[in-house]
Amino acid sequence: MEGKSSVRFTLGKQSSLAPERSREEDVSNDQEEGSEDMSNDPEEELEDIHPGVRLMYSCHEGDLDGIRELLDSGIDVNFRDIDNRTALHLAACQGYTDVVALLLNNGAETDPKDRWGSTPLADAIYYKNHDVIKLLEKRGAKPLMAPMHVNHAREVPEYEINPHELDFTNSVEITKGTFHLASWRGIQVAVKKLGEDVISDEDKVRAFSDELALLQKIRHPNVVQFLGAVTQSSPMMIVTEYLHKGDLRAFLKKKGALRPGTAVRFGLDIARGLNYLHENKPPIIHRDLEPSNILRDDSGHLKVADFGVSKLLTVKEDKPLTCQDTSCRYVAPEVFKHEEYDTKVDVFSFALILQEMIEGCPPFSAKQDLEVPKSYAAKERPPFRAPTKHYPHGLKDLIQECWNENPAKRPTFRQIITKLESIYNSIGHKRRWKVRPLKCFQNFEAMLKKDLSLSGSSRSSHSSHV
Repeated sequence: MEGKSSVRFTLGKQSSLAPERSREEDVSNDQEEGSEDMSNDPEEELEDIHPGVRLMYSCHEGDLDGIRELLDSGIDVNFRDIDNRTALHLAACQGYTDVVALLLNNGAETDPKDRWGSTPLADAIYYKNHDVIKLLEKRGAKPLMAPMHVNHAREVPEYEINPHELDFTNSVEITKGTFHLASWRGIQVAVKKLGEDVISDEDKVRAFSDELALLQKIRHPNVVQFLGAVTQSSPMMIVTEYLHKGDLRAFLKKKGALRPGTAVRFGLDIARGLNYLHENKPPIIHRDLEPSNILRDDSGHLKVADFGVSKLLTVKEDKPLTCQDTSCRYVAPEVFKHEEYDTKVDVFSFALILQEMIEGCPPFSAKQDLEVPKSYAAKERPPFRAPTKHYPHGLKDLIQECWNENPAKRPTFRQIITKLESIYNSIGHKRRWKVRPLKCFQNFEAMLKKDLSLSGSSRSSHSSHV
């Protein structure tokens, strides 16, 4: 059974969830409750102090031998002070990994909550004691709350979804395993989770927050629709529409090379989605444009998806992108070479996708993923192997413009849309032109038969008259 004392242990770092209070208020409350406060005299002899408080003091000091001695004497390792703080709370706040390990090995509870609801893991996360965080997580400690948790209900975002509304009963991994299928309010949705095991990883939490901020700004028929998010509990999640027809990668594997008209129509869908992102204020760079991040809707149109590594152009990147972040096979050479870049990196990736839809195979398909960006950096480009008739007039030139070595010479997506619309219209015109001669010939043949018939009737009438 847990021991508990009327003492409030106020030495060192305090609970991560405790409200800001003055020392005078602490002392006043202690006096009212008849409790004693060890912070008044940390060097005081401990013989007359409750053994549980001595344990907490030893943990605060990182005194391993003192802790062992007290535990061997039968002290409750889960002793709590008046604020329900335990020795494990103190060791986690102070960042003493060896003390945390000793307490856990002696039966300390991994997730005890103090007066304000904070756990040792929550305190370790708050004070950025990463080694303690890893140890606690390894021993089964669970995150108390999401790092985007707000203090007041009125601050909860409008897009917040109650996680209990998400049904993962028949869940499967979709789109590269990044998203999971779930049911929500009668419809199927795609859910991207930030795993509990990375809740304390500041880089991943920041990336999650950035992606969420971007999705809230986006509303376009060629961009996947954001529905809401879970940010007030762990694991945090982003919820978007689910497009059951899958991604462009799977479609190309099944179909191979597409008809020129289909490829150009798909290209227009992608270009319109990217143009919307690039003309946002400030511009949004996708940075991971590749077939598995492009989804098909029920009408057969495409939508740009997965903004996990996207960024606002005005936001300076702390560290360069790597091939762990993006698909190397579609990455622009300036990104691979860690040079400054802008929205034109998406134009380069678009060119490769457009060519792939005509060729029926990924760029440099015979090469390993990590070798492909080296080829781009060496100014090599995927060869055009498909017959010339598969490239409508102007399409091959457009692809070459889009993957130009100099980003400044690549067209914008607004310019790309104009050119693709012209190419698409020319394809439709040629199709109509092929139909017209056949109809004209059929009409001419019918007229000829009619004339012959009339001519025959005329001769018969003339003969009878004679």
